[in-house]
Amino acid sequence: MIGELKIISGSAHPELAAEICKYLGMQPGETERTRFSNENMMIQIKDNVRGRDVFVVQPSCAPVSDGIIELLITLDALRSASAGRITAVIPYFPYVRSDKKDRPRISISARLMADLIETSGAERILTMDLHAPQIQGFFRVPVDQLSAAPLLCDHLRRRDLTNTVLVAGDVGEAKDVGGFARRLGLPVAIIDKRRYDDSERAIPTHLVGEVAGMNAIIVDDEVSTGGTLTEAAEYLIQKGAKRVSAVATHPIFVGPAIQRIADSPLEEVIVTNTVPVPESKRHPKITVLSIASFFAEAIRRIYHNESVGAMLG
Repeated sequence: MIGELKIISGSAHPELAAEICKYLGMQPGETERTRFSNENMMIQIKDNVRGRDVFVVQPSCAPVSDGIIELLITLDALRSASAGRITAVIPYFPYVRSDKKDRPRISISARLMADLIETSGAERILTMDLHAPQIQGFFRVPVDQLSAAPLLCDHLRRRDLTNTVLVAGDVGEAKDVGGFARRLGLPVAIIDKRRYDDSERAIPTHLVGEVAGMNAIIVDDEVSTGGTLTEAAEYLIQKGAKRVSAVATHPIFVGPAIQRIADSPLEEVIVTNTVPVPESKRHPKITVLSIASFFAEAIRRIYHNESVGAMLG
């Protein structure tokens, strides 16, 4: 029998963990983090977790390597403390884009992350909108993958969607855009892009579908440097789109991303808080929606052995 529910927050996104706890009517568990002079880290679980159902909230965000090590040490500390069951809650999964061996002599790093997290003590994974669905198969423990689509679509329904088209930023996003299209009853267009080097910059080359005279909404799983998103917006304007906005789950927003969005024809970029969005990145064009209620409900369902899949309908 699994004991009382306990939520532990890592240092990556304590605001999200606190919001999840608020929905569940509880307080986060207390931990103590020590950084020694040799840069080694120690995590001590201050609460009694023996036999309890423990959820550790730690998305992957800067500093990425520190966050991964903190998660692994926390999981191991919980296992050593005889937690009844340990679930790693990772809204944004580390190394999620390194999901395949697409050139010689490289690591499939997402698989390595899965192995490390599982070896450290995680008995279940709770995440959201993996860049590559096959990452679920990298684990030998249960993985529940939530989708931000219901939240993002509910937000979009508050506006006039007459004469609107959903746009996949590249061919790989076509399936995800199809899910948005079914929820919203909108047509779809696809931008065909080519990536020619390691600069994370992909060039739009063709458009499948019609955007001329329409309001376009680009759908993507994450925004990193913002280069491909803003180039897609400019490309859609060139193809005759009247207005362009975007929705994405993960607001990574590194380097020149905010300035690029500010200077682009994008009218709005709607994202969630799977990773922190500090005030320095809260541009007027950016709308941040909270996914805390989704994760809180999923945690409640896991704790009570109810279906998480029912949340994806």
